[in-house]
Amino acid sequence: MPTVPRDRYSAEGAKSVDDWRAHLDRIGEEAGYFEPIGARHHTFFNDLAPVLLVSFEELSSLRDAAADQMPLGYRVASARGWSSLTIIADGASWFRDRHLWGYFDRLIDEGFFEDFDRVAFYGAGMGGYAASAYAVVAPGCRVLALAPRATLDPATAPWDRRDLTARRLDFRSRYGFAPDMVAGTEATFLIHDPLQALDAAHAALFRGPQVTHLRARHIGPDPAAALSRLDLLVPLIEAVVDGTISAALFHRLSRARRDDPAWLGRLAARAQATGGAVRLARACRAALARSDHPRLRLLLAEAEAEIETESDGGRA
Repeated sequence: MPTVPRDRYSAEGAKSVDDWRAHLDRIGEEAGYFEPIGARHHTFFNDLAPVLLVSFEELSSLRDAAADQMPLGYRVASARGWSSLTIIADGASWFRDRHLWGYFDRLIDEGFFEDFDRVAFYGAGMGGYAASAYAVVAPGCRVLALAPRATLDPATAPWDRRDLTARRLDFRSRYGFAPDMVAGTEATFLIHDPLQALDAAHAALFRGPQVTHLRARHIGPDPAAALSRLDLLVPLIEAVVDGTISAALFHRLSRARRDDPAWLGRLAARAQATGGAVRLARACRAALARSDHPRLRLLLAEAEAEIETESDGGRA
């Protein structure tokens, strides 16, 4: 699968958040701009071409995950000659901030998105919520959202008690209920694990002919990490921007999960929880045929011992 090559812009070596901000400020002066939005967000714009990738990312994640400490959206876009606009959150803000609303209002007033032939929004988790919620600013755009929440408003989603502190944020006013905000998109693609009950419940709130649910069983609660580990995240983002993404493409690419020890382990655990020793042994043998993993070997040995014990008991 294609990877994102390094380019001449990098914040590698920034040891503190202040160093990192200073690096991106210098880069922004040449590439586009880097500026704060209120107290908890920054925006980084790289102006290259009439194709725009908008991403929503967390400061801690991009500093930890990338050697050059640059946003994923920027790295994907710049490697392909696209423009990028990255909204960076410092902490679990859920991108709920009146300053951010004002920033997008300003972009609308300036006709910013009208200057681009193609616009795509991307985000995962908290960023998946934001990519969906703010997609309304660019009618006709495409969205790729991984395990997005529809809202954290306790009146609408009382069944989701994750992130209890964030439930105090305002999800009722502007850019609030994400499923309503994607109504004007050309296409919105949601990737989630249907076995993650809360994620599936949020995804079910996204409806309409423009919404495609890409269900990835056993991918877990963090699809972005799983897809990145399998080198599938970048191709999927690229396919959204190019307009080539489809359910068929996703399912073809996601076959790579069958060689992922983490996915195989969850599959075996599911068999263990729901199907008894015979089903567990069958799942472990299938998994070990693709990936030799100590945990899978241990589960297989336990399942075979249980089967043998039950067989001896039956003969007795």
